[in-house]
Amino acid sequence: MNCALRHARWAVPAAAVCMLAACAASKPKIAPLPAAPPPLDASYDWHVLLIAPFGSVLKDIPLALHEVLVFRDEEHSASPADDPECYAAEGAAPRFMTRSPSSYLLCFNHGRLSRIEATVPLPKNESAQIVADACALWIKNGAERSEACEGAEGGIAFAARIEDAPNEEDTQLTMQLDASESDQASDHAADRTPDR
Repeated sequence: MNCALRHARWAVPAAAVCMLAACAASKPKIAPLPAAPPPLDASYDWHVLLIAPFGSVLKDIPLALHEVLVFRDEEHSASPADDPECYAAEGAAPRFMTRSPSSYLLCFNHGRLSRIEATVPLPKNESAQIVADACALWIKNGAERSEACEGAEGGIAFAARIEDAPNEEDTQLTMQLDASESDQASDHAADRTPDR
């Protein structure tokens, strides 16, 4: 019995060591997860382009502006009376997608802000991923991502499009924000209503 007890004293620790060694050796290696992309800067949100609410009059815009001529195809313009008057910002425009826009236009229809358009240059080799990430932010429901990204939120329609820049090293992203048709119609009707 004494001999059996002596063997049992050594057998239990030896079995525990063998089991631990087996567990450590058979542990499967899990590949590390890819790093999460960094969160997008607040300037990726198209709301930064709204420096005044749609329907605002020119004098309520908090930037110095100068009028610009915008040429449109006849097929895109219903009548000259409906063509908006567009103004460009003098000096710094709001940063969009961490960049200063190369073009930032505010367009007024019947004297009220109805469209905002901003164009920013993007590095050609990164533009597809940048637009895909930004579009996912703008369209929260995970809509299909492509070179164009469109949607609407709170009476504002937004549309982004990318095209090659003239220097061929960059791509240009143009974001266009439009007041909803119903908002523009009610603003136009209010302009025609006589004051009492």
